[in-house]
Amino acid sequence: MSQGQFKFTGTLAIIGGGRMGEAVAKGLLSTGAIDSQRIIVAEPVPERRATLEAAHGVRCVAEPAEAAREADVVLLAVKPRVIDDVVAGIADAVRDALVVSIAAGISCARLESLLHPGVPVVRVMPNTPAMVGSGMAVVSGGNEATREHVSLVRELFSLLGKAIVLEERYQDAATAISGSGPAYVALFIDALARGGVRQGLPRDVAQELAVQTVRGTADLLEQTGMHPEELVDGVASPGGTTIAAIEALESGGFRAAVARAVAAAVARAKELGS
Repeated sequence: MSQGQFKFTGTLAIIGGGRMGEAVAKGLLSTGAIDSQRIIVAEPVPERRATLEAAHGVRCVAEPAEAAREADVVLLAVKPRVIDDVVAGIADAVRDALVVSIAAGISCARLESLLHPGVPVVRVMPNTPAMVGSGMAVVSGGNEATREHVSLVRELFSLLGKAIVLEERYQDAATAISGSGPAYVALFIDALARGGVRQGLPRDVAQELAVQTVRGTADLLEQTGMHPEELVDGVASPGGTTIAAIEALESGGFRAAVARAVAAAVARAKELGS
């Protein structure tokens, strides 16, 4: 099913009007797959509610249970530290809804234990590029979720970029790569641009070069199916500038540092879940 054909005709409640909650709402609205009148956002801060209503035309309420009571799909976009209280507070309101969580580290089983028996739960790890239609989401169904439930959630998040279905045991690793990954990439782009500034380039030029190079490299790898090492070998001519730069990166432990970052994110996700 293509994005142009998919239309969500139910009501979506987004519990939490923060960055990711807004990213999902904005992304879905931009595709035309859902009308703004079908999105209800629960957000406790009055100023934030006013901002969301003005920017996206969605309806905003203060109480999660009020939003959830009218919804066919309830998206939990709150921090892991408060999710137990939030889910317990909406349990009576979601007996007939599909509950979708984007809280890092929080298992479907944990959420199911806070809800009434039989309520389906689907866990998703999206990322912030969903705001511009270039997101990556990993979807996993809980014990009560049917194949149709998982398919619906995958279809919704596919509208925001790409979405794949994986067993839930892979969620923490996926969180460390695609969920947290935009921050690693942004850090690399900033470092690359700053390196250019140090060599005399204007900041705006250096950042444009860095951003487009990262974008183009990702497109090249995706469209050709080339292994990253193959690309490295193709660019790094013997005795050239690239091999000198790569040796400098490797002497600084570049790949090992990235691997440690992923491991640290996985460990933290497990802590949040426990």
